[in-house]
Amino acid sequence: MKPTLLLTGPADLLAAVPYLIGFHPADSMVVIGSAGEELRLSARWDLPLAPDRIGRIVPVLRREGVTAVILAGYGPERLVTPAVGTVTGLLARAGIRVAEALRAEGGRYWTYSCPGLGCHPAEGIPYDPFSSRVAAEAVLHGLVALPDRQSLLRSLEPSGGAAMRRITGRVVRELRARLTETALRDDGFAAAFVADGLARVRDAVRRYGSGGRLTDHEVARLGLDLAVIRIRDEAWALIDDSDAHVTLWRDVTRRLEPGFAAPAASLLAAASWWRGDGVLAGVAVERALAADPGYSMAILLRQAVTGLVPPAVFRGRMPTPGDLDREMGPPRASWLLPLHRLLARAQPGAAR
Repeated sequence: MKPTLLLTGPADLLAAVPYLIGFHPADSMVVIGSAGEELRLSARWDLPLAPDRIGRIVPVLRREGVTAVILAGYGPERLVTPAVGTVTGLLARAGIRVAEALRAEGGRYWTYSCPGLGCHPAEGIPYDPFSSRVAAEAVLHGLVALPDRQSLLRSLEPSGGAAMRRITGRVVRELRARLTETALRDDGFAAAFVADGLARVRDAVRRYGSGGRLTDHEVARLGLDLAVIRIRDEAWALIDDSDAHVTLWRDVTRRLEPGFAAPAASLLAAASWWRGDGVLAGVAVERALAADPGYSMAILLRQAVTGLVPPAVFRGRMPTPGDLDREMGPPRASWLLPLHRLLARAQPGAAR
């Protein structure tokens, strides 16, 4: 079940926003779309606005059946007021109602929705984004709001350290020894290798779903398994609404050696986007592309996140594991070549 927060006014709304996007925003424009009392989407942009990006919100609001929008600008008036004007005009031309427009700065807020003077004092109305009732309820529901976007970025930084480097080195050596020239021409070997990898993916999802955790050796091996597209796509096809997928791929992304993290970080992006968490999805995509700038899954997800493609579109197009078997056919030795190439270019520090 999705967490439910009761919002009774602007102060409650502003206290909820950090938990909707994952961090306390600054110099930001947040757009919250709802249908009746149900939240349909939340999106954030840096200020000043890039007009070519904000224009993409209208088709998304329509696809999601949004009937009302709330705008929350964070930062000084010189940044927020022009942005509110731009977005309000854009939505008015599209026939989408703006129910409220706010500016927040320094623990105070101002409203743009009041047509006359005297709606609030010139110095704004104080509110508490940290210890309010809404913040307490959000934490009780397991929602998290980090101090800022940089904190969110740091939450995905590598955490394995020297011990993980040593373990990764052992796993790299083991796999190099197995992927001989003979093995890379043997479809039977590939079938057994892929079957083992698929089993590890399913076991990892089950384990994190029940509160367990992989060992460092298991993380290193699973991270390398994901270089095989069929194994990675199994993990992608298994993604659903459960917390296990975000928890699993966040943990694996952080613990893997940086050069091996692109598939796991892309899976974290996919799982986050599936659940409607576009902010975490965007940060995970950045992490994946830092590991491998040409990684195609991360590039596809970056297009989805920046283009505000609704998560429902991805859900409708994702195959089941059974579909993958039919589409890709029986395992072939060539499936292991991406892993072979990754091992060949592994950094010396991870191969000793």
